[in-house]
Amino acid sequence: QDYYGKDLQKSEDLKTNACVTSARPLPKAVRDALERVHEEVVARYYGCGLVIPECLASCRILDLGSGSGRDCYLLSQLVGEQGHVTGIDMTEGQVRHIAGASLCPTSISPPSFPSSYQVKVAKKHIAYHMDKFGYQKPNVEFLHGYMEKLSDVGLADESYDIVISNCVINLVPDKRAVLQEAYCVLKPGGEMYFSDVYTSQRLSEAVQQHRVLWGECLAGALYWRDLYSIAEEVGFSSPCLVTASPITISNKELEGIIGDCRFVSATFRLFKVPRSSWAGPGQVIYNGGIVGHERELVFDANYTFKEGEVVDVDAEMAAILRSSRFVDEFLIRAGGANAAASQGCC
Repeated sequence: QDYYGKDLQKSEDLKTNACVTSARPLPKAVRDALERVHEEVVARYYGCGLVIPECLASCRILDLGSGSGRDCYLLSQLVGEQGHVTGIDMTEGQVRHIAGASLCPTSISPPSFPSSYQVKVAKKHIAYHMDKFGYQKPNVEFLHGYMEKLSDVGLADESYDIVISNCVINLVPDKRAVLQEAYCVLKPGGEMYFSDVYTSQRLSEAVQQHRVLWGECLAGALYWRDLYSIAEEVGFSSPCLVTASPITISNKELEGIIGDCRFVSATFRLFKVPRSSWAGPGQVIYNGGIVGHERELVFDANYTFKEGEVVDVDAEMAAILRSSRFVDEFLIRAGGANAAASQGCC
């Protein structure tokens, strides 16, 4: 709370590139949407590049650790006026700077920013963005709470199509609780699409307790193998790696503390698809209907779907496409000569 609410005032204050990595060029629709977000929101943003999945029209999205709200306002435009975006963040220092935040009532108010002042600023910025987007009513809200306790802020089970997170799960000691809560609020077939920081080994106590390394998203980084085991325990599909980029550290003192440990910023996607829904491998044909991805959909590191092209997929990917919001974007049929031999999400 102190590091993000007080120490950091702008993106340039960060000491590593853990929170500014982007491993993929942005579609034009996303670039255009980003330009319409208030400059103060963008300036106080500390995430890992952009976490924007595909096929978003009319979706309900939850952003864990929404911070300044940049991703939420970007997604607000992509889901459209019939969609909805909820942002949740535990840092009131950031919440009071969020443009367009409708803050939940809380018993704690920062002494220099009384509740009435926060609400006034929030309402002012809601009007700015909704007018900018041409919406008649707001389709975005911001809540003050903890991502490992979503029920405490009134979020119902099976109420969201997508959960996103942008370089914040590493800031939570109990990663399993975050994934479990995300799984609960997702609808059947829903997706968790998130960027975060991972490490090549389990971290020492000295690294885990370092205040700056924690704030810089490194001390709480998850050993990458543990993501796979936690996802399986919670009930998610196998993690699908989308992109990955190495992290550089521009501080000699921090380099000495970290030693030979290596970090990577990576985007994964997990789906709420129970194994009981698997019906064997299949063949899929992408119909090219997703805005911004009409010719080609790069689903993850293993699967790229080109319009009209037959692709063999394993049983898990077939179940994901059949059970998720992507079902209407593909022709899906059973079997396939090479389906059993194709690589899965892992």
